[in-house]
Amino acid sequence: MIPITGQPILTVAAMHAAEAALIAREGLSIDTLMTRAGTAIAGSVRRLSGGSEVLILCGPGNNGGDGYVAASILRCAGVSVRVAASGPPTAEAAIRARAGWDAPVAPMTSVSPAPVLVDAVFGTGLARPVEPALSGAIGGLLDHAPLSIAVDVPSGIAGDTGALLAGHLRGRAFTLTLALGAVKPAHVLEPATGVCGTIRLLDIGIDARDADTRVIAPPSLPAPTATSHKYNRGMVAIVVGDMPGAARLAAVAAARAGAGYVALYGDAGRVGPDALVHRPLDDDALREPRIGAILIGPGLGRTREQADLLRRLIAEDRHPLVIDGDALHLLDPARLTGRRHPVILTPHAGEFTTLFGASDASPMARARDAAGAINATIVFKGATTVIATDARMTVSPRGDPWLSTAGTGDVLAGAIAAMLAAPGADPHAAAAAGVWLHAAAARAAGPAFIADDLAAALSAARGSA
Repeated sequence: MIPITGQPILTVAAMHAAEAALIAREGLSIDTLMTRAGTAIAGSVRRLSGGSEVLILCGPGNNGGDGYVAASILRCAGVSVRVAASGPPTAEAAIRARAGWDAPVAPMTSVSPAPVLVDAVFGTGLARPVEPALSGAIGGLLDHAPLSIAVDVPSGIAGDTGALLAGHLRGRAFTLTLALGAVKPAHVLEPATGVCGTIRLLDIGIDARDADTRVIAPPSLPAPTATSHKYNRGMVAIVVGDMPGAARLAAVAAARAGAGYVALYGDAGRVGPDALVHRPLDDDALREPRIGAILIGPGLGRTREQADLLRRLIAEDRHPLVIDGDALHLLDPARLTGRRHPVILTPHAGEFTTLFGASDASPMARARDAAGAINATIVFKGATTVIATDARMTVSPRGDPWLSTAGTGDVLAGAIAAMLAAPGADPHAAAAAGVWLHAAAARAAGPAFIADDLAAALSAARGSA
């Protein structure tokens, strides 16, 4: 069982294509691939069950076939195992797998519970709601199982969107989900990821090394060397607007994340740590050639003058930009398409809709499509945060609920600006590093933190990267 950190994410269609490629490359049959999956499932269940009785729920398709194979292997290994099914198998390989199980199969709606429940009813391809009677039966069995394990995804989850298609999943969660071959979007998207519990990957030989979408991983951030100085560690310029505190939070975050020089432009109050530099905001202020990245938006306001400043910064194209908060409401995304220097946008759901319109698609699909339409990296913030640059995506699941407090978005923007300001920074990697540091700082800060605590905790987060 492999942790999913840094692992490729494949859509349902991409997974089917990868399975077909594996079968063609190695000359396998569907049955052989099902045996691989069932063997891996059985090994995990046997290690975790501790000798307790196991009940495996099998559906009509290949997910159910994996369950029958796992049941047969567990029974041969001496594990007490029963099988219940929603009906007879219909997929050809599943029919053959059922034939290999030489013991009774109980109806799922009347079977008695067991201490260990394995759900192999429906896989990632489910696209319709689960019948209420069947959903109720699964929910009742789940309630009586101290250890519950889902095969690939909990039954009743749409593999590409993470939508819940079964009533029994609401308010319940599995102990463990075993992702077969590759991580799927449902494993990292809410509300599905909350239902999956702990997620582990089972290797069945799928080659997804070239996948352009991955789960976020700790960044590789270089430490300063003997030749480092404040400018080659990255100079961050932050525009101060109507709410100076937001810009100061971002400035502290940028410094704590590792920037060598952080300057606030237009902060008449000159408040904050003495390490921050305060400069006037005039026509030439942001043309300083040593600036590594400009952050505009935290607490900015939405006046005509501020909109004009944003347009000038985009048009002059002198420096990389991070556009956050109020500046997103002043932005015309079409203006970004001709720029030479990179731009990172950091919208939450409401800001994203303002920029790109409403949609019922998943955050991953929306971020990918928007990034493909403009010349920018998008950090689509939420319970799952998606970083998208054209077709390339990095997904950060299960955000800390304590981040739902004022100012934490300003801290994230500052951390991303620090990453982008480093010489030669790749904008996608910079955005992902900022998101990872932000989450690590939240873990370090503990419960009920405020944004000031979060910004301070970035030093420890940077040290752990």
